[in-house]
Amino acid sequence: MTTTTTATPTAVRTLPALNRAVAVLGGVVAAVVANLIVWGIGAAAGGSFITTDGGKVMDVAPGGVIFMSAVPLLIGLTVAVLVSYLWTGVLRVAAVVGSVLSIATIALTVASDFDTASTIALSVMHVVLVPVIVVALEGVRKSITAR
Repeated sequence: MTTTTTATPTAVRTLPALNRAVAVLGGVVAAVVANLIVWGIGAAAGGSFITTDGGKVMDVAPGGVIFMSAVPLLIGLTVAVLVSYLWTGVLRVAAVVGSVLSIATIALTVASDFDTASTIALSVMHVVLVPVIVVALEGVRKSITAR
């Protein structure tokens, strides 16, 4: 006599809130790490990351890179995720709005008096945020719709 057994797959369940927190914090960490790498390349290329604003000389790296990578992204992703509890469609809207704002604010970098290497590196940092925003919010959306 032959007995056949089939294994039933077990679903790994995680809490939706945990998925959302991981997406937000993971996105922020990924953006900071990626932008620090871009900063290092820009510094190696001769970028000083120094600008003058209102007569004051400001060095924006590496502390400014960390702060300006983490804080706006943390706020934006958190707001989108919190609103997604009421309306999941906000995640796609937030991905588009966040991406557009990230690219649009390159104009502020270009308008400043950074040297060329710093301007290019800082501009690339804005572009780096786009896939981070999209991937983080899409991950949240997929975890919601997978339930």
